[in-house]
Amino acid sequence: MRKLLFALAVTAATCMSGNLPAAWADDTPPVETREQRDARMGWWREAKFGMFIHWGVYSVPAGTYDDKKIPGIGEWIMNHGKIPVARYAEYTKDFTADKFDAEQWVSIAKNAGMKYIVITSKHHDGFAMFHTKVDGYNIYDATPFKRDPLAELAAACKKQGIKLGFYYSQSQDWHHPGGAAYQKGTLNGATQDGHWDPAQDGDYDKYIDEVAIPQVRELLTNYGDFPAILWWDTPKEMTPARAARLWKVVHELRPNIITNNRLGGNFKGDTETPEQHIPIGGYKDRDWETCMTLNDTWGYKSYDDHWKSTETLLFNLCDIASKGGNYLLNVGPTSHGQIPDPSVERLAQVGKWMSVNGEAIYGSGPTCFGQEYGAAVKAKDGYGKEQPTSGSKDWRCTTKPGKIYIHFFKWPGEKFALDGVKCKVTKAYLLADRDHALAFTQDDTKLSLTLPATAPDAIASVLCLETK
Repeated sequence: MRKLLFALAVTAATCMSGNLPAAWADDTPPVETREQRDARMGWWREAKFGMFIHWGVYSVPAGTYDDKKIPGIGEWIMNHGKIPVARYAEYTKDFTADKFDAEQWVSIAKNAGMKYIVITSKHHDGFAMFHTKVDGYNIYDATPFKRDPLAELAAACKKQGIKLGFYYSQSQDWHHPGGAAYQKGTLNGATQDGHWDPAQDGDYDKYIDEVAIPQVRELLTNYGDFPAILWWDTPKEMTPARAARLWKVVHELRPNIITNNRLGGNFKGDTETPEQHIPIGGYKDRDWETCMTLNDTWGYKSYDDHWKSTETLLFNLCDIASKGGNYLLNVGPTSHGQIPDPSVERLAQVGKWMSVNGEAIYGSGPTCFGQEYGAAVKAKDGYGKEQPTSGSKDWRCTTKPGKIYIHFFKWPGEKFALDGVKCKVTKAYLLADRDHALAFTQDDTKLSLTLPATAPDAIASVLCLETK
């Protein structure tokens, strides 16, 4: 499917533009079979849970510019605050990263039960978090750090058995001339769509060819086994022809990589990416991954203490898995390279739960009971936009061949009846007490179980039903 979409996108781009190399017509890759796609996506579908890392120069101002707290998410401070290019670049001298420890970061993710990491290699501010040869605006050349954190993370991930992916802002770039910029906040005296500083003006195609494509090529060739994922974002101005120029590099260098749906130009990628909300029905015909923050921001803001509870994180994890998706949960390290303590503490608590109940998450399929979530209600996502969400939060269900898992968030007491179990149940037990079989009866319409009077877990207890 991915290669079929690729071929269709190439055809569309050719019809719309004529800027593609003629050789592409003779170099269209073969259609990917369902079996090939399943094999390529296999590790990602098994993983279910990953860490997003937004780390960059924006962690230096940490939400404050000219003694004013700038509204919005931390990594957008340059845009929201309309900070001039040269002024923003001065923050690099204070980006010390002196406490960065790749092994520690990977251990935090692994101990939380996460199976992969996606880190910002370049966000919209245009600052490369790797040793690029494109120019000196990168963490190696422009900061006191003088190291490549992506290389160190790649080594630590390989050592600890974690997959590593790279986020790359292919279109928005508020530093390099010609890079795109969405209009955010008050835009005074814009010289070009979205721009607030004449230093940003330039030719967008030149930016793509001389910055984005060379940096993507570096990311795909300089880090050994990684990246396993390439995570695009905000495809402003990305026509099919422009997207195809980027995708050609990816296809040539990493044909088995997993990409998301944000490249633009009609390239759908492999995964849908709902942000800051969980779609009530998931996506029936697409792999998908909800990305969410631990507080209200992606990039570090010193005064954002609105941390999600462990209860909320675990509910989100189970809810997403019950609908067939993955959970990409973000941390925003400081300019010193430290993941904030509240993030570390909550991730450790999630990991403790996963050590007991991870069987019901990893490699699981969606519920076998349809919409058991109650009537949909409206709730605001992280951007204040209303989204339909599940009304009932009593329990969720995940599945595997021969097993049904019921995740209880509201303990039902000693008696629990479940309608709609179409297969024969042979054994029932709690994952927290696997050696103690639970009594049950089953007829054509209902499964009735006897449970302990109190929940074995204060947040989420998981019942396993073995079936045949």
